[in-house]
Amino acid sequence: MLRERLTPDRIRRFTCPADAKQSFLWDTDAPRLAVRATTGAKSFIFEAKLNRQTIRVTIGDVKAWNLDDARAEARRLQTLVDQGTDPRQEKAERIAATVAKQEAARRVEAPALDAWKTYIEARTTRWSPRTLLDHQRLTAPGGKPKTRGRKKGEGDTTQPGILLALLSGPLAKIDAPAVRSFLKDEAERRPTQAQNAFVRLRAFLNWCADRPEYKGQIHAEACASRLARDELPRKAAKDDCLQREQLPLWFEHVRKLANPVQAAYLQTLLLTGARREELAGLAWTDVDFQWKSLTIRDKVEGERTVPLTPYVASLLSALPRRNEWVFSSPGAKSGRLQEPRIPHNKALAAAGLPALTLHGLRRSFGTLAEWVECPTGVSAQIMGHKPSALAEKHYRRRPLDLLRMWHTKIEGWILEQAGIEQPGEEQAAGLRVVG
Repeated sequence: MLRERLTPDRIRRFTCPADAKQSFLWDTDAPRLAVRATTGAKSFIFEAKLNRQTIRVTIGDVKAWNLDDARAEARRLQTLVDQGTDPRQEKAERIAATVAKQEAARRVEAPALDAWKTYIEARTTRWSPRTLLDHQRLTAPGGKPKTRGRKKGEGDTTQPGILLALLSGPLAKIDAPAVRSFLKDEAERRPTQAQNAFVRLRAFLNWCADRPEYKGQIHAEACASRLARDELPRKAAKDDCLQREQLPLWFEHVRKLANPVQAAYLQTLLLTGARREELAGLAWTDVDFQWKSLTIRDKVEGERTVPLTPYVASLLSALPRRNEWVFSSPGAKSGRLQEPRIPHNKALAAAGLPALTLHGLRRSFGTLAEWVECPTGVSAQIMGHKPSALAEKHYRRRPLDLLRMWHTKIEGWILEQAGIEQPGEEQAAGLRVVG
C-alpha cells in the first residue's frame, strides 16, 4: 500500500500504471483517505472496515475537492464508522432527502392541473362516462372547431374550459380570494357553468386535502359555501313545458321541418322523455324492432331499456340508415345529429309558441304523463330518473311489458291531443292526421 502525506503536487504527479486498472495513493494525515487514479480520472476515496466488511465511499473528483476538505470529509466518515453507521447508507439517505425536498418544492410550484389530472385518473372508475367528460371539459384547452350551434357573439371554435385558467397556477394559490375573483368574472358570462365548476372544484380540493402529497397546499376556506351565495346568482328552477292545448301546433310545425331526421328526433325526445345527448347517441344496435325496446345510454345508471312505442317505432323505421347512428347527419364530423336546438326554435317561431328548451321536452313528457294517471315511478323509470323513495329504490323493478303498457298509453294520449292517430302494433309508417 503506497502511503505518503498528500500534497497538491503529489496528487498532480500521481498516475495509474499502464498495466493496472486503478492505483491508490494513501494519505498519512487522514489514514482512511486516498487518491484513486484510473485512466484519465482521479478522485478522493474513503475506505474502512465495518462489521468486518470493507466499505469504500467516493468523496469526489480531485478537481472539485481541495485537499483539506477531502481530509475533513474522510474524518467525518470515520466518525460514522466508529458509531456503527455505514457511510454509504447515510449518503443514500441524504440524497433521498434532497430528492424528496426537490420533489416537494416542484409539487408546490407545479400547476394545479397536474393534481387535477391525478384526481381524474383516481376517480375515473367511480364515475359514469358523462361525469368523466364533464370534468375533462372543465380544463379543455379550447380552440377546436365547434360541432354544435354557436350563440350570438361566439366564434367558430370552442372556448377554453372554465377552470383552465384557475388551475394553471399552483394549488397553494387557490385560496378564497382567488375563487371569489373567479366566480365574479364567470358569473356574469356563464352563471350555470360557474355554478357547476364551483361544485366540481370544491370536490377536487376536498380530495386533495386528504392526500399527503397535496394537503399542505390546500386552503380550507377556498370553496366555502358563502362564496357561492355571495357571487353566484340564485338558481331559478326552469318550468318550460308544453301545455296540452299547444300539442297540435307543436307537432304540426315540427313534422313540417325539411330535415326528417331532425323532425323524428324532436318528436322522439318528447315521447320518450330522454335527455338530449342520450337520444342523440342512439345507435341502430340499440333499437330492437322485434321486441319493441330501446337501450339508452344513461348518464345516471349507465344504461336503461325502455319500450319502443308504436309511433316512435314508425318514426325510426322511416329514417335512412347512413351509418351506425339512428339520428345521422352526413355533414357532421361525428356522423350524428349535433344541434337540434336550431330547427326546434324555428318550428316554435313558425307555430307562434313560447320559447321551449330541449330539456323542456323532457319535462313535458313527465308532466303530460300525469294526464293518464301514470304512476310517478313508471314515468321516472322511463325517463331515467334516480329513485326518490325507499320503496322505489329497493323494491320496484318494473318489467318492460309493464312499462310498455303505460308508455303506449302516454304516447297515445299525447298523439290524440295533437290530432294524430297512433299506429297499430304492426304499422311502421303511413300516419295520418285525425279529422
